[in-house]
Amino acid sequence: MLTSRMMLILKELISIKSPITSNDLANAILVTSRTIRNDIKELNDILLQGGGYIKSTRGVGYELVINDEKTFKLFLQKVFNKSNNLANKPPNSPEERVNNIIRKLLLANNYIKLDDIADELYISKSTLQNDLIEVRKILKSFQLEIESRPYYGVKVVGNEMNFRFCLSEYLLNRESAKFNIQNVTNSILSTEVLNKIQCIILEEIRENEIDLSDIALNNLSIHFAIACKRIYDKNYISLPPKEFEGIYSKKEYRVAKKIVEKIESAFDVSFPEQEIAYIAIHLLGTNKLATNNLSSQEFESFVESELRNTINEIIMKIDERFKLRLKNDKDLLIALGLHLRPAINRLRYGMNLRNPLLDEIKAKYPLAFDAAILASEVLNNRLDIEIDEHEIGYIALHIRVAMYRQQMNQDVKRCIIVCATGMGTAMLLKYKLQSKYFNQLIIVDAIDYYRLSETSLEQIDFIITTIPIEKKLPVPIIYVNTILGVDDISKIEDHLHERDENLNVYAKEELIFLQKDFHTKEDVIQFLVSKLESTGYVDSTFGKSVIERERLSPTSFGNLVAIPHPMSPHSDETIWAICTLKRPINWGGNRVQFVCLLSLGKNKTSNLAGMYEYLIGMIDNEKKVKQLINCEQRGNFIEILYNNV
Repeated sequence: MLTSRMMLILKELISIKSPITSNDLANAILVTSRTIRNDIKELNDILLQGGGYIKSTRGVGYELVINDEKTFKLFLQKVFNKSNNLANKPPNSPEERVNNIIRKLLLANNYIKLDDIADELYISKSTLQNDLIEVRKILKSFQLEIESRPYYGVKVVGNEMNFRFCLSEYLLNRESAKFNIQNVTNSILSTEVLNKIQCIILEEIRENEIDLSDIALNNLSIHFAIACKRIYDKNYISLPPKEFEGIYSKKEYRVAKKIVEKIESAFDVSFPEQEIAYIAIHLLGTNKLATNNLSSQEFESFVESELRNTINEIIMKIDERFKLRLKNDKDLLIALGLHLRPAINRLRYGMNLRNPLLDEIKAKYPLAFDAAILASEVLNNRLDIEIDEHEIGYIALHIRVAMYRQQMNQDVKRCIIVCATGMGTAMLLKYKLQSKYFNQLIIVDAIDYYRLSETSLEQIDFIITTIPIEKKLPVPIIYVNTILGVDDISKIEDHLHERDENLNVYAKEELIFLQKDFHTKEDVIQFLVSKLESTGYVDSTFGKSVIERERLSPTSFGNLVAIPHPMSPHSDETIWAICTLKRPINWGGNRVQFVCLLSLGKNKTSNLAGMYEYLIGMIDNEKKVKQLINCEQRGNFIEILYNNV
């Protein structure tokens, strides 16, 4: 019989295209190499009856060999169907155990003995005590605590609304927006009950013209189901009277009351009045307009002036820091207004809205996510609203859409030609470039050098010059010959296609540290910050800013990579300080072995998007990351880093 750990090994072997070492398998499954070797021996005996076997090559690793395709497919169907039916199988990793323990504690009506939890999870009491350290940390983030009572056991205590927020988070499958019913043992949260609740909600919101997204509808259904369970157990929301102000007069309160009346009738449960107010707050925080096609007058009637001014400040500050050129994007202004107006109602009451795409947004759109963090700072300062990373993720999506629009508009680059040999040669160069790149390049002007200081460079992407320009300018300078040669054309095309020829200056050889033995992310950050400070690239405030950014949202993006960075530029030029680790460490819930501490430059921010695209491409390249982690020589490391493998 295959154990759950053997199943993980088999899945890993099926997914890879080349041999994998016992160390890499051990890192993937969070066990020792010795355990992997023992499991593979047993697994091989079983596979031999199923049409395949695991080939072991010394110095190379393990790979799956299939002798009989038909037999092997039947074997897989049998094994994985059986596995999917094991709803009560013990968790395989520390993270799964922690999530399992949290769910058990939240769903318990009373105290639970630690011995009982340990027995159910097939772990020792000491392992459970270690897991409880992480459990307490997670519960604390919801302002909940574990209360211990001798001879009785432990239970979760805290504010009821916080309890429900935590319960909804840990009853959801974190990998998707769907409800994971296998995590729940109470019949009040069965699929049938959840579907009935959703039908009641849909009927009322359609009749009353309240528009909810699929995710918002899903979340509201789950919040109702949890409320039913908690009320059955005599646990009630207690909102202070001042928080009821204005709610009773809202349409959303009347709709919430109708929904509650139908749910009371369907499930024989009685909702106190404060529970109805709680549901009304949820509707206020998720109701959206069904269309984005608004006139200026309609937009202004829906989004009050204070919020419009706040959004304008958000866009202005994003442009100042990240040079994204979004200030004239009216669609972004409207999209943020329509999103934030209901969100602010929700956020004022500390009501969470889970973002199932959060991890993917952070990994794929890090620049947009950083811009959204800046937006959250403006919202906090102007409206006194705390924004969590789930909400930051939603804001990031709107910013990324605007960035796409900008990229579409910016496919055509704008430049100035500087030429000292006379207007005849300048115009020759201009028309030659325009004929060659007629749909890619706009020559804004052809000027003499002395006029350069009088010329605005605000909307200019780069300068093409036939003479050396010594002084520093805020845009790239391309030096070419008057009669363009092959090298000149290559330089210009690098900028037209945003090939970043400066990638090789980001990573300084003296700031690359390989195979280090650190155990926490704080240790790694402190080490790299000290190296940047000692070499004079950053000042003493840099480290504090990096930690502050990390506190808002961990910068681990999957595939063993983390890219910590400060809240704002701290160095003149963009610098990478890189560290690889002998073993993976926990970084915000992800395993990390490659760390690139990024300091954004004050002077070179025009191609931030290009640099981030390179980093994202590297994060997605599993083979390249593994090669970099295994490097022991800096020269070899740099060669792999800039090689497009």
